[in-house]
Order: sequence, then C-alpha cells, then structure tokens
Amino acid sequence: MRKIIFVTGNSHKVVEATRIMSPLGIEIEQNNCGYPELQEDKLEAIAGFGAKWAANKLNSEVMVDDSGIFIDALSGFPGPYSAYVARTLGNERILKLLEGDTNRRACLKCVIGYCRPGHEPMVFGGEVAGEIAKDIRGNLGFGYDPIFELGILTFGEMKDEEKNRISHRYRALLKFVRWLKENK
Repeated sequence: MRKIIFVTGNSHKVVEATRIMSPLGIEIEQNNCGYPELQEDKLEAIAGFGAKWAANKLNSEVMVDDSGIFIDALSGFPGPYSAYVARTLGNERILKLLEGDTNRRACLKCVIGYCRPGHEPMVFGGEVAGEIAKDIRGNLGFGYDPIFELGILTFGEMKDEEKNRISHRYRALLKFVRWLKENK
C-alpha cells in the first residue's frame, strides 16, 4: 500500500480522504506541520504552494487540501477565505447575509495539491454545485455541510458514504488517485 502524508490540521478532511483513498490502495498519514498559506484568490495556487513547501520540509511525498465555498449572491465570497470565515462568522451569519436573497446558488470546491521533494507540485480540482439552505440542517460532516444543500438534503444531513460519493473532495481525490496510478 502506498503511503502519502496529508498535511492538514483538519482531522475531518483526513477521515474523508482515508475513507475515499484506502479502498484504492493508498494509506493516508496526517501531519500537522502546517505550511505558509498564500493570500491568493485561486485555490490552485494556494494548494500547489503548500504542497511544494511541505514536501521539501518533510522530505516526503505529501498532499494538501485547500477548499472553499463560493456563494453566487456574495460574488464568490468566501472562496479561498472559507476556513477563516467559518471560524469568525460561522454558518448562522452566512445565512443572515443571504436573508431575503433569492439567489442561493453556491459551489463547493476542493483542490488537492501533491508534491514530491525537489519536484513541481501537481493540483487536482473537484467541485459540486448546490444551494445555500435557508436554515442549518443536520449535524453530520463539518464546516459548511449543514448549510450546503444538494437536492433536498444538506451535506450535514447525509451519511459519510453518501456524501463521499458526490462531494467536491471525492471528485478531486478521484482525479488525484487516477493520476497516481498512471504515474507510479
């Protein structure tokens, strides 16, 4: 089984990645060494930079995940600043910002950055389009899951198995795993 270090402090992301990647023969090991995060508008630039920095620091092949929610009515905000906004505003205040707005479209995006020491990074993106719910629903998942609605359910109402077959992270990880298999 191939082992890749996942550089993140978010244990929820590690659990999701492990559930998705272990059946495909890839073992995930978490490392919370952190990496300097670029102040960029593009998730790809942030994930690529972080992966290269971490691979050289740890002298190992690594992956990082930069994800965000892009809300149409807020001109794509919070986008790459999603983690900060989740910590400082939270889901209730996001819903407050959208009160009375009929455009509830949103997109969750995930970019996996991968790098080996001394190499240039590769990035793999995935996204899923949905809507912002009118209220917080469900206590499963994490982050924006209880307000991100796909069909009649929020991600916060979906069991891991269901969410992990359709999520932005699943789509990015699937592209990553396919690339890994072709580029052993």
